[in-house]
Amino acid sequence: MSVFKFKQFEVDQQGCAMKINTDGVLLAAKASHPSPAEILDIGTGTGVIALMLAQRYPAARVEAIEIDEQAASTAEYNFQQSIFKDRLVGRHVAIQDYVSDKQFDLIVSNPPFFLNDLRSEERRKGIARHADLDFFNALVVKSSGLLNDGGRLWLILPPKQADLVVGIAALNGMSLLERIQIHSDESKPVFRQIIVLGKANVELLESHFFIYQSFQQYTKPYEQLLKDFFLAF
Repeated sequence: MSVFKFKQFEVDQQGCAMKINTDGVLLAAKASHPSPAEILDIGTGTGVIALMLAQRYPAARVEAIEIDEQAASTAEYNFQQSIFKDRLVGRHVAIQDYVSDKQFDLIVSNPPFFLNDLRSEERRKGIARHADLDFFNALVVKSSGLLNDGGRLWLILPPKQADLVVGIAALNGMSLLERIQIHSDESKPVFRQIIVLGKANVELLESHFFIYQSFQQYTKPYEQLLKDFFLAF
């Protein structure tokens, strides 16, 4: 199915190498800031994260960048079809080449993460799913320069890559402020981490989040988190 329907908007996924997934919607629903005026979504894909953040923060302007030209075009189409179109802008540009005179309150990214793994045979899907060390360096360095002093960078990654990014951040004046360990259910190990990086020096917040309570049965916290978005809830 090409079109995914949410409560307040629709997302056409046609032409996007990476479709809507749990990682993206979890990040978009979890990423927070007291009152963001400017939000940046790095690697927007279909545009779903930017759309969810536009819904959550009615006073915010959301900019979304995407390296893949076809995906960037699809995201912009989704933005223009939404009720949030006046506060959303999409750009076809890689983070390495992105330039802005703005300072952002909130930056989010569901980045490619198969570091040094076998590349996908399909080139566009390979770009969407794979990264190298230079990419993570660019992501952190650029984000550090784009964030204001109270700004936050929210990322979702597998644990190994999350640890790598935390190390890069420490070399670039950013600290780990929060870490959310994501499990499929209580019997499964952590398979993703949501990490929050910033320039502030505060005590680290640690928590765990479970998606399922039993086979095909979502936990109440998961349903509560996504009830404003998913038709099923």
